[in-house]
Amino acid sequence: MTDYRKLFDLAGKTAVVLGAASGIGKSSAEALASLGARVLCADRAQEGAEATAAAIRLQGGSATSTSCDAADRADVDALARKALAEFLRIDIAVTTPGLNIRKTVLDYTEEDLDRVINLNVKGTVWFFQAFGRIMVKQQGGSLIACSSVRAVTIEPGLAVYGSTKAAIGLLVKGFASEVGRSGVRVNAIAPSIAETALTGPFKQRPDIYNLYAGHTVFNRWSSADEVATAVAYLASDAASYVSGSTLFVDGGWTAVDGPPTGLTQLAR
Repeated sequence: MTDYRKLFDLAGKTAVVLGAASGIGKSSAEALASLGARVLCADRAQEGAEATAAAIRLQGGSATSTSCDAADRADVDALARKALAEFLRIDIAVTTPGLNIRKTVLDYTEEDLDRVINLNVKGTVWFFQAFGRIMVKQQGGSLIACSSVRAVTIEPGLAVYGSTKAAIGLLVKGFASEVGRSGVRVNAIAPSIAETALTGPFKQRPDIYNLYAGHTVFNRWSSADEVATAVAYLASDAASYVSGSTLFVDGGWTAVDGPPTGLTQLAR
């Protein structure tokens, strides 16, 4: 019988996590390390990346850190070279940074558009290129990007952000079709509402915080750790036949059309 527990074991694997200083990136680095991977934690905020790496080492894991601006092609290329020099082989590469400027389409400036597209779309392409080349050459690896529930469901002020997250889903499909024959898997996660430092201000607005929670079938926000488990799955051999997919970790947000109306009495 297949040893299913072993499929999730990342012992002996190497991983790079870009965006590891906080939020989903931080939790992803911790999840991969706790399953046995050696992790290079990268972020534009290097102190935060090192704090993540130090916490992993404190728990007995293996982690180092470096700085990298996910929107800077040269920086991403340098990150790939550093990772390859450190590990000799890169089994897993995860990128989580993203930018949302909440404005209507009519209010978007060219500077706003450039900032969002440069990080969310171009940054994902640079990441896929830098680490994809390595993985194609070594004939294997798992690439994981970060989309969003906003790729498929939207509200005013999120059209540009949502379009970039939808673009990531198509980049994943296209790139998976190009590198699959080399044993490289390409996937994305799509969170909805996760409690992170960036979403902390929502707690100061209980009306908005609770409204968003009501869009999920659980009526609550997720933790970053709950999203990171999806990253760990896609990184592992348990997902050996999964590529070109976007895994929604949205608490059922895309399964329902909003908070319950109360017209139907639910069982308790």
